[in-house]
Amino acid sequence: MNNINIPFLPAREAKPRKSGVTMMMDKGLSIRQAEDFLSASADFTDIIKLGFGTSVITPNLKQKIKLYKDAGMRVYVGGTLFEAFVARNMFKEYIDYIEDLGLDMAEVSDGSIILDHKKKCEYISKLAKKFHVVSEVGSKEAGILISPSKWISMMKAELDAGSQMVIAEARESGNVGIYRPNGTAHVLLVNRIMAKIPSEKILWEAPIKSQQAWFIKLIGANVNLGNIAHDDVIPLETLRLGLRGDTFFQHLPEDLKKLKQVV
Repeated sequence: MNNINIPFLPAREAKPRKSGVTMMMDKGLSIRQAEDFLSASADFTDIIKLGFGTSVITPNLKQKIKLYKDAGMRVYVGGTLFEAFVARNMFKEYIDYIEDLGLDMAEVSDGSIILDHKKKCEYISKLAKKFHVVSEVGSKEAGILISPSKWISMMKAELDAGSQMVIAEARESGNVGIYRPNGTAHVLLVNRIMAKIPSEKILWEAPIKSQQAWFIKLIGANVNLGNIAHDDVIPLETLRLGLRGDTFFQHLPEDLKKLKQVV
């Protein structure tokens, strides 16, 4: 709900959204911080990722998860924690853990460990019987390059295995996976992926404002974006709507764009 009606803003789906999804990365917010976050940003947030292994040591975790779920958000623990369990041959214990937390969503990734892709897809299929699964493609290690064709084949296989959405890796730093070390996108890679994988099935990790603006200009206001900091959710929504300098002219009609040099 906007505070004032301004024309020429792009349409945004109401929650629960299937496109234009925003995933906020919670890296250990307290209960009070989570409550403050929800009071301002609940309408603009669809998914909460409890980043990497933070859920193992975050106090009052079940209370915080309930806050998020009561606000209409899906919650899951980061893929790195899935890998930590798998590396210790504790897949069953991982399922027990997320079920005990009351979660209905799980992430499968192999950004830190070497995992045979068929085995990864088996994990996806097993989890998909009980959970809404997302899976992450791409390495967390800088300098590791994966060809566009391999990205596409892995994404397709993981969607076929039961993933509801595939996540294009960038880490919280935004300088690996789909990005170069300086944070700019691998344009050829992104375009090749987009040509073969439906946009609504991809969640692009974009922790940096310039990356968020780039994807909004490329795909539109309703692009799925993730790894968003809790205090960047509202700024991201203004980027989506063209209410920030980086995307100001995205949705204005041509006759108003001519005012650019006059105003």
